[in-house]
Amino acid sequence: MRRRRSLYCWLALAPLLSVSLFPFVVMLSTALKPTTEIFIYPPRWLPSRLAPESFVDMWRATAFGLALRNSLEIATASALLTLLVAVPAGYAVARLDFRAKAGYRQFLLATQMLSPILLVLGLFRLMAAIPFGDGTLVNTRLGIILPYAGFQVAFAVWMLSSYFAAIPREIEEAAWMDGCSRSRAILSIFMPLALPAIAVTGIVAFVAAWNEFALALTLLRDPERQTVTIEVVNLVAGRYTVEWNQVMAAALVATTPVAALFTWLQRYLVRGLTFGAIQ
Repeated sequence: MRRRRSLYCWLALAPLLSVSLFPFVVMLSTALKPTTEIFIYPPRWLPSRLAPESFVDMWRATAFGLALRNSLEIATASALLTLLVAVPAGYAVARLDFRAKAGYRQFLLATQMLSPILLVLGLFRLMAAIPFGDGTLVNTRLGIILPYAGFQVAFAVWMLSSYFAAIPREIEEAAWMDGCSRSRAILSIFMPLALPAIAVTGIVAFVAAWNEFALALTLLRDPERQTVTIEVVNLVAGRYTVEWNQVMAAALVATTPVAALFTWLQRYLVRGLTFGAIQ
């Protein structure tokens, strides 16, 4: 009975799974095709021969390895900075009572209606006006990490506050009665229970920073500091001929770290998404 139920579930999920995997199949098929077979008609899903040299040519034509490292460091730092601010703020919203609490939550949600692209010019002028080292924050990793974290903090606080409110207050109260201080109860009891919520919020912040393009293109001028999204676009923009097999190879490599992160943290992702369902 259990096997039959599992089979029915897989059959029901097959259309959704096909739609989700279709872009990856197209990227992999195009990346492994020889250049002469990309635009042939009628099109072929399977190449006549595998051409893995597209990945090698793409890697040599761009500074893709350096861009991957830059994106990984920037996305990780911005996600950690987001959590550093959002976790205590979310706890305060969930546990403490203060005036205009409901309005503050609505304000956090309303800020997400503004697209970062609307603030690119203002952010550039702001970063250009802040001294840093021998110059300004323009063309620095800190200058891109701060805006990334700033755009994610409001949503992270709003989401974490809902998750934190779902944790029974009585657990902390019992710890206080046993002699724990508030900070000890938060670190030893509350934080382990909130780990799924924190993990899923960190994943959202990481993916948002990894996929961002407009701010990175505006603030990062040095090729050695550019991110992976810029390198993918550089394979298309300003070129007389576009090697689409290399573009698809770059896109496939760019999505691999995020897919690996989701696979590694999927248990926290599922638990975190359902953690605040009682709210």
